Amino acid sequence: MELVGALTEANWESHRPAVFGAAYRILGTVAEAEDVTQEVWLRAAAADLSAVRDLRAWLVTLAARTSYNVLKSARVRRESYVGPWLPEPLLTGPDAAAQVLMDESVTIAMLVVMERLTPAERVALVLHDVFDFPFGRIAEVLGGTPAAGRKLASRARARVAEVKERPRASRAETERVLKAFKAAADAGDMAALVGLLHPEAVYVADGGGKVTAARRPVQGAETIALLAVRQIEIRRPDAFQLIEVNGHPALATYRGGELVWLDTVEVADGRITAFRRLVNPEKLAHLGHI
Repeated sequence: MELVGALTEANWESHRPAVFGAAYRILGTVAEAEDVTQEVWLRAAAADLSAVRDLRAWLVTLAARTSYNVLKSARVRRESYVGPWLPEPLLTGPDAAAQVLMDESVTIAMLVVMERLTPAERVALVLHDVFDFPFGRIAEVLGGTPAAGRKLASRARARVAEVKERPRASRAETERVLKAFKAAADAGDMAALVGLLHPEAVYVADGGGKVTAARRPVQGAETIALLAVRQIEIRRPDAFQLIEVNGHPALATYRGGELVWLDTVEVADGRITAFRRLVNPEKLAHLGHI
């Protein structure tokens, strides 16, 4: 157990990944999670923590409560969002600027499904399944009973189970498929593109109304292949690189040094089953340019 008086910078830095990790999982955006993390830091630095015996739990609880309030108010904005909503990607791996608490719950696929949960379900799932919080503490965050928190977490767990049950390709296989898809799209090779896509593959693009993007999910290998070729012809990107976001490979595509879109995929048996393209510049800005 940990007994502290005032929060030192060293203590804060050791717990910051957990604070940010809780906020990011609940909110799904880097910018909002950073705002919550900063608020937690300011409040904790000004607080008397002499009675706190588990600093990590105290900080994560504060992050969860703050994120819960943000998420409830953000629901109205997200319901009026133009087109599909995708999570804001989090740079991980060796190029990441800061350490982040990582596990399966931070993948893009998982965050997409978690977006369908209610704010209370999302908080209960993150606190119990990721941070191993007892339902009594979760009840303090949500303002309900431990039994209600247990029911929320159980319901949320059932809804995200589909992601955990999907077959998952290795990192090397995912990178190979991403590179092959990029090469085929650049060459306008429809046959190669269709061969890389599952016949019932689903394509989702997030432009947020800022740039042109499909307003609804697109299904079918041939339709997705044609769309990919047309986007290359229209945007004429001139560079790309493989990066790691949310613990998995992603393909970043550039024009004139500016990041114009980011592709993440789910791959099974060598073919893409889910293709997600983020083109909203507001969600790409924090990843930087080349």
